[in-house]
Amino acid sequence: MATELGALLSVGRTGQCWDNALAESFFATIKRELLDTTTWPTRAAARTAIFDFIESWYNLHRLHSCLDYLSPADYKSALAA
Repeated sequence: MATELGALLSVGRTGQCWDNALAESFFATIKRELLDTTTWPTRAAARTAIFDFIESWYNLHRLHSCLDYLSPADYKSALAA
């Protein structure tokens, strides 16, 4: 079906989880920490909450194992010092 629609499949074979691990981790985090904790009156309110979560917490303050468990903001501050 994907080839009929002109879509390219991921590089992994069926059953290999690591090709989607980053995306699955992101969606699990946003579901666990935002979507499962609140209900929104409108789709626009949910969209705004998701945007704010990603831009104000996930991208700035979330700890990254590849940065010695520092947030990106803390890592940049440490590099500048």
